[in-house]
Amino acid sequence: MQILRAEDTAGRAGAYYVRIQAMAKKYHITLEEEFDEHDGAGTNYIVILDDDFPVATCRFYDIGGGAVMIGRVVVLPEYRKRGLGRMAVYAAEEWASETGHTLAVLESRVEKIGFYEKLGYTTDDDNVIEGETFRCVRMEKQLGEK
Repeated sequence: MQILRAEDTAGRAGAYYVRIQAMAKKYHITLEEEFDEHDGAGTNYIVILDDDFPVATCRFYDIGGGAVMIGRVVVLPEYRKRGLGRMAVYAAEEWASETGHTLAVLESRVEKIGFYEKLGYTTDDDNVIEGETFRCVRMEKQLGEK
């Protein structure tokens, strides 16, 4: 597996491919819902490749005050349970730290809270966000912690 900091069109296309295949199709999310104002300039993407084929991704972007928002952590179904989601998040945290950020924030689907807790994220259980597709909880982590 290769971790790629997707800094060009081809890399971003790999991130978008994984998101469409693993989330948009499965949950019937329209392209307009999946791709928002944060997909573009100023957003950084991690793509994990298996023999040059994109199999996992996540994105992050600056939200001010030294914080980044990590999101769209997605792994193709046939590659799950191999630690690729963890690898993608850690790679995003490392890159964010290198750019001077000190806090990572994310909005986890309620059923994925345990995954992020294992990565060092904490939450206030009263912070549930009711979305159109998922119920989410805001979580955060000081960067530099594993």
